Amino acid sequence: MQSLISKLTNTSVIVTGGSRGYGAGIAEAFVKAGARVWITGRDQERLQTTAQNIGAIPFTADVADGYAWDRLMEEVIQHTGRLDVLVNNAGEGVKVCQASDQTDEAIARSLASNLTGAMLGCRRAAAIMQSQRSGLIINIGSACSTHAWPGWSIYSAAKAGLLMFTRCLLTELRPYGVRVTSVLPSWGQTEFTEAVNLPPRDPVILAQCISPSDLGQLIVQTACMPPHLVAEEIKLWPIVQPMIQL
Repeated sequence: MQSLISKLTNTSVIVTGGSRGYGAGIAEAFVKAGARVWITGRDQERLQTTAQNIGAIPFTADVADGYAWDRLMEEVIQHTGRLDVLVNNAGEGVKVCQASDQTDEAIARSLASNLTGAMLGCRRAAAIMQSQRSGLIINIGSACSTHAWPGWSIYSAAKAGLLMFTRCLLTELRPYGVRVTSVLPSWGQTEFTEAVNLPPRDPVILAQCISPSDLGQLIVQTACMPPHLVAEEIKLWPIVQPMIQL
């Protein structure tokens, strides 16, 4: 951890959806590594509590709100003069069911939370990082972007769109020395798993799934890679999860 601290001390980091789950784990890992971290979320009370617990800076915002992104970027640049890392982690299952049972509102919300919000953040971060000629964008996707399961069509489509957007963004920003990475986790020890009624139910198996701290360590290690190297995509599976290729 000491070497990671020396690399990330005083860097500026944004983690969206940072009030809980993977986002909180990622933000805490960056804080422990010496970075100055902003976390975003819609639940102001929960965001404030998490920020206080881990030593981050709270910024209440909906990622689908472009004006909120403008205010966030302005605050970060005002305090640090730069943006070193953006982690687009915010997302939600919204409604997991067959496409025929979806509602127009649920489809729009899923796309806004899981795809559009990250695009809005990337657009602004890309402009800043191009000017700096350095920076790292990490978009947290899902194994759903490359695998098919019944009931997950809308969520999977949004995450698949994020995956392709991230691939294209890397080709655009690479000439400026800016790195862009997709991280695709599967089963996790988060409230998302509970909210969408995902397996596993067995607490012994669940304890072997991806924890917020597991993902946080991976993201920090990715940020500490030599600046002339980029991990295009990282897919993370718990060994206990069946890996069925479809």
